[in-house]
Amino acid sequence: MKRTAVAVTAVALLLPLSACGGDAEAGSGSTVTVTVGYQSRTINTVTAGTLLRSLGSFEKQLNALHDGVRYKVDWQDYATGAPITAQMTAGKIDIGSMGDFPLLINAARGKQLNSPTRLVSVTGYNLRGGLNTIVTAPDSKLAALRDLKGKKVSTSVGSAADGTLVRALQRAGIDPDSGIEKLNQQPSVGASALTAGSTDALSQFVAWPGLLAYQGKAKAIYDGARLNLPTFHGVTAREDFAKERPAVLEAFLKAQAEATDYLNDHPVDAAEKVAKATGLPAEVVYLYNGAHGIATFDPAIKPRLVSALKQDVSILKSAKLTGDVDVDSFVDDQYVKKALGPEAYAERLAAKPAPAASEAWPKGASKTVTFNSPSQLLRYVAGHRDALRAAYVPDTTTGTLWFADKAVWVADGDKLLPFVAPDTAQAYVAGHGGARVVPYADALERAS
Repeated sequence: MKRTAVAVTAVALLLPLSACGGDAEAGSGSTVTVTVGYQSRTINTVTAGTLLRSLGSFEKQLNALHDGVRYKVDWQDYATGAPITAQMTAGKIDIGSMGDFPLLINAARGKQLNSPTRLVSVTGYNLRGGLNTIVTAPDSKLAALRDLKGKKVSTSVGSAADGTLVRALQRAGIDPDSGIEKLNQQPSVGASALTAGSTDALSQFVAWPGLLAYQGKAKAIYDGARLNLPTFHGVTAREDFAKERPAVLEAFLKAQAEATDYLNDHPVDAAEKVAKATGLPAEVVYLYNGAHGIATFDPAIKPRLVSALKQDVSILKSAKLTGDVDVDSFVDDQYVKKALGPEAYAERLAAKPAPAASEAWPKGASKTVTFNSPSQLLRYVAGHRDALRAAYVPDTTTGTLWFADKAVWVADGDKLLPFVAPDTAQAYVAGHGGARVVPYADALERAS
């Protein structure tokens, strides 16, 4: 967690007044500091954080205001949404980005502390819930959700990943409170616990499951997309800041739209930029943020996402993390509509995620190669084994993208079908006579 320490000295008293979204008048020559809280390694917020900062788009938009005010952007990086909410309700952060469950807590805390916030745009989303995954150790005998009964499971309580865990356990007939031993841990702590063997499984949000799988430190046992419930990340702003400085908020949202377009137009380069800023492998970033990645990026606040947010309230209430949340009053799309313009906003609102596809990322390439089927990808991989950075395939059932060499493969006649988790593959096998699970090496040999 990065913090900015400000030393007050006699010299500082001679500088222009600096404020967090403060009261500087146009033409006064004052400096206004706009404080943005973001999560660099929660890579489905990059268009409002890591990538946006890397591109310098927000600063450019602020300079274009020409309102006589000098603006400074203070970027504050956090591991989760909770500290961003704490700083926002204390009036120390103007704009923040976080996942859907933390957004609801943000709304509840803001109302409770008489410092209301508003959801003003969306960053990355998945309409089925694929941004959250439950993983276990590579050599674990746990292969399905039902195997978690009585086991230790690490998650971050109040996060979207915890919501996925709760819902998935309920569907499996396991009480999420008494059926497992839940460990409330930060993502990095939970990842270390899984590696050390002090927890049996880990339920986390992007990019932790993909990172651990890529590193060979975990395997997926539950794909959050099986819930078929949207999950997303979004941008929240303090209501008083939005009303006091609407032009600044609109500048941020214009910059976010620019970063979104850049990510969609240059997915490989965007992944490289985020990787450089975060230390995450670019191959992992691309799994989520690529052309056919798990996440779709669009600032429009789609009604389906708002509906999902309303369904999330009950999960947080049952965990006693919030009371009722008035989602309709929390959602405020007026600023993003104005920033983008009515026609452009309508187009984004109607836009749909890219269709699922298999991709190979050759070494040294600025673009990936797309294939119509996983079998075609496997044939390509078989002929270019030493020339690839990564290969990705969509889950046959959910469409969730996963690393080809980490997927569970099923041979069904001439078809080779990938799955994120073993139980999904077994469910397919059970319903298709003659189909069987095969090792990745076998799938490659069959395809070549």
